[in-house]
Amino acid sequence: MVAVPKNDDVRRILDEEGNVFPGVQVPDIPEADLRRLYRQLLLIRVLDERMLRLQRQGRLGFYMTAMGEEATHLAVYALRPTDWIFPSYREPGAAFFRGYTLREYICQLYGNAEDPVKGRQMPVHHSVRRVNFVSVSSPVGTQIPQAVGMAMAAKCSGKDDVAICYFGEGATSTGDFHVGMNFAGVFKAPVIFFCRNNGWAISTSRDKQTAAKTFAIKAAAYGFPGIRVDGNDILAIIQAAGEAAARGRAGDGPTMIEALTYRRGAHSSSDDPSVYRDPNEPKQWEAKDPIERFRRYLAKSGLWTEAWETELREEIDAEIADAHDYAQALGAPPVESLFEDVYEQIPKHLVEQREWLFQQPRTKNPHVH
Repeated sequence: MVAVPKNDDVRRILDEEGNVFPGVQVPDIPEADLRRLYRQLLLIRVLDERMLRLQRQGRLGFYMTAMGEEATHLAVYALRPTDWIFPSYREPGAAFFRGYTLREYICQLYGNAEDPVKGRQMPVHHSVRRVNFVSVSSPVGTQIPQAVGMAMAAKCSGKDDVAICYFGEGATSTGDFHVGMNFAGVFKAPVIFFCRNNGWAISTSRDKQTAAKTFAIKAAAYGFPGIRVDGNDILAIIQAAGEAAARGRAGDGPTMIEALTYRRGAHSSSDDPSVYRDPNEPKQWEAKDPIERFRRYLAKSGLWTEAWETELREEIDAEIADAHDYAQALGAPPVESLFEDVYEQIPKHLVEQREWLFQQPRTKNPHVH
């Protein structure tokens, strides 16, 4: 049963007070998983607060927060571990849910010796092969055709894996969006196009992105369904993602999900939103906070207490502190890692370059190996 209260086309299950709308179907999620999902939401929020503070102190070079958008990360709850995630740069919760550790996450932010991508990416551009979390890249929309390619590979291999591809509404203005959507529609690729409509593509408003009534409606032109969901309602997100995954596995092709949410913070630590949006605008979304809404639902279900909240926050604080202390004590990646991961066997010219590099005077910086 589709949850569409308030006579509009946006799927909702929970109102802002955490009540279930009359007549809607709630996804069947075990109590232990509901509590885990809440912990994941809280972890993302607290981690963002801590890491942004470190960036402002000059200890990290760059950071991006997801305040107000955390529920969108957990659409992956509806997927299998073998399914693939093609993220934008604001979905670390999807990786955490799959098992990406805080140590790995913070090591990547520092680009240190245990950075999983060896210091080759800017901060918050994670890649976690063991959990099928494909590398984040800054160019907008490039992950869209990549996700379609993976989905088609699975289909051609006789597997029923699906791909979920996250992108902001700004990516719908790119050629990659058109190419990916068109190809997926024609060949019925098992991919979920998850558009996180948070109102702003850096400083470009939603109204400057398209004259279409919605972003979801664009899917119709490519021959597959587009649905809109309340992006601050974690239960509605999981429900919609589960239906889209089932559709893909059944051979019925792609689905586009437009999740309506809001970017309450800046686009990144390099952005000043006060120059392009009304400072009162984020305040209007505070009442729609996805964590508060889910907390109220859990409290009404007897799954949340203030004592548990206190315990969770203490655990999360300690885990972040431990991971940060570990990460900041490490030095830079070894210089020889420059020559790794390009060829299975290093060719002669790179061997010569590596030997030349080793003969050069080495820095006395204690943070460089």
